[in-house]
Amino acid sequence: MKICKTICFIVCVFASAISWVNIQQASTHSLKFIVPKGWPQPVYDFKNNPLTEEGFQLGRKLFYDGCLSKDGNFSCAGCHQQFAAFATYDHSLSHGHDNNFTKRNAPPLFNLAWQKEFMWDGGINHLDAQPLAPITDSNEMAENIDNVLKKLKADTAYKRMFKAAFGDATINTQRMTKALSQFVVMMVSSNSKYDRVMRGEDSFNLPQRLGYAIFKKKCAACHAEPMFTDYSYRNAGLPLDSFLYDHGRMRITRNSADSLKFKVPSLRNAQQTFPYGHDGRFYSLMEVFNFYRNDLVQGPLTDSVLMHGMPLSNYEIGQLTAFIYTLTDSAFLNDKRFAAPGYESRMPVPAKDMHRIK
Repeated sequence: MKICKTICFIVCVFASAISWVNIQQASTHSLKFIVPKGWPQPVYDFKNNPLTEEGFQLGRKLFYDGCLSKDGNFSCAGCHQQFAAFATYDHSLSHGHDNNFTKRNAPPLFNLAWQKEFMWDGGINHLDAQPLAPITDSNEMAENIDNVLKKLKADTAYKRMFKAAFGDATINTQRMTKALSQFVVMMVSSNSKYDRVMRGEDSFNLPQRLGYAIFKKKCAACHAEPMFTDYSYRNAGLPLDSFLYDHGRMRITRNSADSLKFKVPSLRNAQQTFPYGHDGRFYSLMEVFNFYRNDLVQGPLTDSVLMHGMPLSNYEIGQLTAFIYTLTDSAFLNDKRFAAPGYESRMPVPAKDMHRIK
């Protein structure tokens, strides 16, 4: 009789456990990641980090929270501002802890699901690991992970949010970085005028159409559509900065052939992401064009695509600029999903898209 009661008790406990797990699973709300028409499949492993509304909102809170930094003054959003396509607006280098400056120009954040490697030199090979670098860098957020976790564990709001996102209140490094990934991986920029033209919903004006033709002839080898980067590392003929002394990809590979190679940046939202380059040395598109037509260093390691420079007339520069401006995604720049929590209602009404034809 005792055996029967024991078996019944175990069955009940097991059934309750299954029911509890199902309740936890059902309590999250799945988010669908939409791949824009004509785009390749993303490389991010969503099976290992399923997107949920709860995980996204947790990542959003973490992204905007200064508690991830040593003194509480620097959040991820401090260097990655939405109106600048999540780059640092108008600053070649970003401000960091203790009046320091970052060592590189903060890259914009969008379409990260298609990237295999991160940072200008590709030194981080997984999106989930990327936040650990700025959090622990002494020039940036200058904190250690143990302290970050202590602060999160002491916050009752975070306890509730981690439980809602992951089924229990356990707070650890993996869950923190996965939540951040769920937030930033949803930052897809795919609704610029260029995108609408490609979908047959809009049309270029004459300068934009001429600029697109020039782009395909002179720029597309590195800035491949639809991402407007091929994610490769190239020596673009930039002279070495004598202060930063940044050799780029060589720092990771220890191969001298990779000296001064940096990841090809996307041209999407370039109208908003100045200054340009790994060290922000170019403050305008005109400066970039002038460099490629006049000042490019043709050395033994300069990329073969640029060995003969890039001849550009003022006329071509004007048309190219008109086309590059069509890559500005106003919907993305004003998407309330990516705004700081509680700020959505205060976001300005998006300005009328200057690229739309009446």
